[in-house]
Amino acid sequence: MHLSIGCKLDLRCEPATPLLTLVHVHSSLAPDLVAAEQLQVLPDRSYEVLADQVGNRWCRLLAPSGSTSLSYSATIEVPDCTDPVLPHVRQCPIQALPIDAYRFLNASTYCDTAALMELAWSTFAGITPGWPLVQAICDWVHERIRFDYSASQLHQSASQSVASGAGVCRDYAHLAITLCRCLNIPARYCTGYLGYTGIARGEAPVDFSAWFEVFLQDRWYVFDARHNFPRCGRVLIGRGRDAADVPFLRSFGAHEPTGFQVITEEVGAFAAGGPTGDGCAPALAGTLQA
Repeated sequence: MHLSIGCKLDLRCEPATPLLTLVHVHSSLAPDLVAAEQLQVLPDRSYEVLADQVGNRWCRLLAPSGSTSLSYSATIEVPDCTDPVLPHVRQCPIQALPIDAYRFLNASTYCDTAALMELAWSTFAGITPGWPLVQAICDWVHERIRFDYSASQLHQSASQSVASGAGVCRDYAHLAITLCRCLNIPARYCTGYLGYTGIARGEAPVDFSAWFEVFLQDRWYVFDARHNFPRCGRVLIGRGRDAADVPFLRSFGAHEPTGFQVITEEVGAFAAGGPTGDGCAPALAGTLQA
């Protein structure tokens, strides 16, 4: 399946302001690009695309005083199968975790584990460790949180999502990640392009999407508490401890957003399955390596 992905960010700065944007596909997906990525900055100015130590690709530029527009587009090939579902996968013992996984057990900006530790253990302690436990967390978060753009706060923590009962995909991911970490399951935040790929188109505009990955048995696996069913067409942009690590725009000075658009669409003959997702096949097995 081929997807056309991209975004357009418009903002106004006074005075000239350094920016980091995170809109390029993750380094691990570079071999899947069908053609060269396109990036346009108006007014025309120099920029750099730099990969950090975990493969997130940042665009660095100095926005001039006044209006700036940044447009990114790419065509990428993605598997036409959905996220794998593997209930037999076991939890990895703490003493056997890869050393790089331990940091994903810690609290972070939006994942306040101390506030939810008692809730996590009282709610999920009796569930079989491993895949069934993570799925139970996704089920609980999906049922507990109402998707509502208007109700989500800019800096909403996981415990605040529990209290309010509402949020957006970012908040679903933060809450599920926090509960996993409370139960000694390493969990990391993912942001990327997904939109309505493989499902019927809804009323809300396409936006960047958030999901999460957990380390079980011997590798990382994808979960999505927002949708809570296997999806196809995920295009990873960045991974981090939570959304604070991978914002699509980081401004080192005051700025005013004036426009925002995200595009995620099937293209050409690969869209023959239609908007209801008839072209997506269920995955019987599969994993995601770090």
